[in-house]
Amino acid sequence: MTELLERAIARVRALPDAMQDDAARMLLLFAGEADEPVYRLTPEEEADLAPSLAQAERGEFATDEQVRAVWAKHGP
Repeated sequence: MTELLERAIARVRALPDAMQDDAARMLLLFAGEADEPVYRLTPEEEADLAPSLAQAERGEFATDEQVRAVWAKHGP
């Protein structure tokens, strides 16, 4: 196991059980194990996401300047 993966697993172990399960599902899917179900959006989540998907379909994306402004305000 690589050092990076060991570090990530150590961090995930400290998360609440539900978040640990979410991380495990993502890792299993990434590794090609499809036994775990893919997350399904609730109708409310789909409705919340619909406007953003429509913008993307129209090719409406944030400009580089807008992205830089967000990173400046909320970045690492």
